[in-house]
Amino acid sequence: MGGMESEDSQKGTAKGRSGPETDVELQTPVLRISQLDALELDSALEQLVWTQFSQCFQNCRPGLLTPLEPELRALLQLLLWRFTLYSNSATVGQTLLSLRYHNTLSSSPRYRPLSRRQQLGLALLTTGPRWLQERSHSLLLCLGLSTGGPGTERDSGLLQKGLRSCLTLVSSMAQLASLINFLIFLRKGRHPVLAERIVGAQAVFSKSNVVRDITYQYMNRELLWHGFAEFLIFLLPLINTRKLKATVCSIVFGGESADGEGGRDVHGVWKECGLCGEWPTMPHKVGCQHVFCYYCIKSHSIADACLTCPKCGAEAGQPEPVKMDVEMIDGQ
Repeated sequence: MGGMESEDSQKGTAKGRSGPETDVELQTPVLRISQLDALELDSALEQLVWTQFSQCFQNCRPGLLTPLEPELRALLQLLLWRFTLYSNSATVGQTLLSLRYHNTLSSSPRYRPLSRRQQLGLALLTTGPRWLQERSHSLLLCLGLSTGGPGTERDSGLLQKGLRSCLTLVSSMAQLASLINFLIFLRKGRHPVLAERIVGAQAVFSKSNVVRDITYQYMNRELLWHGFAEFLIFLLPLINTRKLKATVCSIVFGGESADGEGGRDVHGVWKECGLCGEWPTMPHKVGCQHVFCYYCIKSHSIADACLTCPKCGAEAGQPEPVKMDVEMIDGQ
């Protein structure tokens, strides 16, 4: 009897513990950034699946998937819904962040998963408006088809115009409602998407005492590299890479090869542009012995006010046309 009483007391203690933990799990607010991160992860997954799917047809005729792209995207989203939200009341992004949907329409203080009707409604409200927006033009054309005379064409045109105005009004109202819902989400921290508020789905923690996976050390390292990248982006345009390259070449390869030509004849230098390496078109000089195409040196001088010769590092002056003395020898 004593053993049975101890077992009953242990069971009662376990039940008492499970209830408060579940209550704390529901009462602990989920960070707004975590809910938005889950939406971003879901969007990235959909884009990744679509990219992998479209690569299967990259060797087919171009534009093969374009006529059916809205339907294919909606089908892929429904497949993801079937194997994620329909199975465990959580999307992929929520699973990665230890979140899941809770049925707020239930009066129970403990966690309740979404019903099948809520899951189906959430999938339709997520996929349907996007598909309708992409197919609205085609649907209007189908509804506006006419086979009668001028009067019928005029009536169909008025009908199509009216339907277009109605769709525009509905779309504007939906966007306004989404904006109001997002402002309420920023204020209260629940239901970042209007569809979640309509069906009664709220993001809660799937585990009690969830520890954020991203540590502060990792965040500090990311901030450090981000600041260093911004510093490089600001600094690199101020460095004259051509002059630096010419200086390094002059130190490494010696004085003669600093011009890029060594002991070559001056006329040999004039056989190629110092910028593009091709035969100079409308050859021009900038103060050194190297020759450049007019359009090459002009465009670079406009882009860089402190332009230097990429071959020898000399400061570039105003482009001047090359003048050569040509001797004509009469054949005997």
